[in-house]
Amino acid sequence: MNVSLTPELERAVKAKVDSGLYNNASEVIREALRLTLRMEAENEWLKREAAIGYAQLEAGETVRVDSKEEFFRLARQKG
Repeated sequence: MNVSLTPELERAVKAKVDSGLYNNASEVIREALRLTLRMEAENEWLKREAAIGYAQLEAGETVRVDSKEEFFRLARQKG
């Protein structure tokens, strides 16, 4: 498989390799793809949770929270 990068992305990959964190460009690209896939999965989870929350809001299923501490206490109980 061949991958074409813009000059800017090529410089970024080279900088990562030059930093010593990666042995070669393939490692940089693999890590970037893993992170992208993880972010996409997290975004899907967030979209689902937001849809659930919106439906609950529309149905009037709300709880008033007056402080950050109260919010975290309530969140721990639900989890």
